[in-house]
Amino acid sequence: MSKGRNYSTIAAIDRLFLIAIYAAVGLFVLLVTLLFASLVKGSWPSLVKFGLAFLWTSQWNPVTETFGALPLIFGTVVSSLIAIVLAGVVGILAAAYLAEFAPRWLARPLSFVIELLAAVPSVVFGLWGLFVLAPFVRTALGPFLQHTLGFLPIFSGPILNGTGMLTAGLILALMILPTVTAISREVIVAIAQDLREASMSLGATRWETVARIVLPAARVGIFGAIVLALGRAIGETIATTMVIGNRPEIAVSLFAPSYTLASVIANEFTEANGNLYIGALLELGLLLFIVSFIINGAARLLLFAVLKGERT
Repeated sequence: MSKGRNYSTIAAIDRLFLIAIYAAVGLFVLLVTLLFASLVKGSWPSLVKFGLAFLWTSQWNPVTETFGALPLIFGTVVSSLIAIVLAGVVGILAAAYLAEFAPRWLARPLSFVIELLAAVPSVVFGLWGLFVLAPFVRTALGPFLQHTLGFLPIFSGPILNGTGMLTAGLILALMILPTVTAISREVIVAIAQDLREASMSLGATRWETVARIVLPAARVGIFGAIVLALGRAIGETIATTMVIGNRPEIAVSLFAPSYTLASVIANEFTEANGNLYIGALLELGLLLFIVSFIINGAARLLLFAVLKGERT
């Protein structure tokens, strides 16, 4: 009798636990749905007024209430590409070193230091970029790039005060580097040891094994890490706003000031008046939401694919 009561109590607790889990998941889905619906509702005046032309119109003028997101999309895409190229190369090399070559007594402290960068508030990165990186770009890096690669249009034009697309890309690269490195390292470590032993038993060196066997086997997971980092770079706001120059123009030179989707929302939302102006800013938020949702979803699917492959 006592055992019967115990079983019934355990079964009741299990049901309550399942209900709590389903409720938590349902609450999450409800919040995301409400957020999406709120963005659509708030941006409706802009959606009706400009339609799809909002995406390829290049004029952003609150005075005349003419809004086009093309310069902002351009700034977001270019600064994110700079960041993902730099952080991708450095992050993958760092992850390979930490996973395959570094001694254990050194790998753990180095991993901690790299991951510690992810805990630094973005405003600190922005201040550092404004007072240290921008002067460095103006006085050293910019003149060097123009002297050596000045024949390329992207390194032409005046450097001004050091703020611009290149500085924003460098700050974003530093901010997403921990994401690329940490996830790539975990994926590399998860590669089966049998592959390494088989390669080295055939006479391959350690470098050849890593370059030709381990990294190709981990490529899907590494790509997922890069996509996740790209999602953060696209949505970063404060640090980018402080160093990108905040000018809605499309310029070929990386030294020219620019603007991003997140930066214009942070800068102008408190001063916006009128349904159309606020609607245009909310439509930028809706655009960021959709892009981030797609990027993060793709990254999760890739990571799920590589982890499933490791289990089978």
